[in-house]
Amino acid sequence: MKRISIWCLLALFSLVSVPWSQAQKSKGTEQAIAELEGQWLQSQKTNNPDSVASLLADKFVFTGADGKVANKTESLANAKATKYDSVDYTDLKVVAFGDTAIATGDFIAKGTDQAGKPMDIHERFTDTWLKMPNKQWQCVASHSSPVKI
Repeated sequence: MKRISIWCLLALFSLVSVPWSQAQKSKGTEQAIAELEGQWLQSQKTNNPDSVASLLADKFVFTGADGKVANKTESLANAKATKYDSVDYTDLKVVAFGDTAIATGDFIAKGTDQAGKPMDIHERFTDTWLKMPNKQWQCVASHSSPVKI
C-alpha cells in the first residue's frame, strides 16, 4: 500500500477548496445583489427614488422597453415623476461573475407614468452590477423589454 504524502494531500485539498471557496463567494455575491434589488423594489413601492440613487453608478445607463436611453440623472427624474400603485419583481435570478453580477426578473407594475397617464406594465429586466473600487456594488446598466402574452 502506497503512502500519500502530506504534499499530495495539500495539493488535493487546494484543488477542491479553491472552487468551493469561489462558489461560496459567488453565492454571497448573488445574495448581496438580490438584497440590493430588493432595496430598489422598495424604493418603487414607496415612490422614493432618492433612496436608490446611491445604488446607481454615476455613468449608469438605462434602456427602456420603448428603446429610449437615459442616464442616471434622467432615470431618477423619470422615477420621481412616476407613481406606483403596485409594483413587484418576480422570478428574480442573480448570477455572479467575479466583480460583476447580472440580475434578471419580471417587473410588474400599475400606476401613472411620467406624463400622468395610467400604466399597467409587465416587463423583463436585466440589471448589470459592478463592484466598484470602494468595494460597493452599483448598477451600471439596466434594460427592460415588454412581455407579450
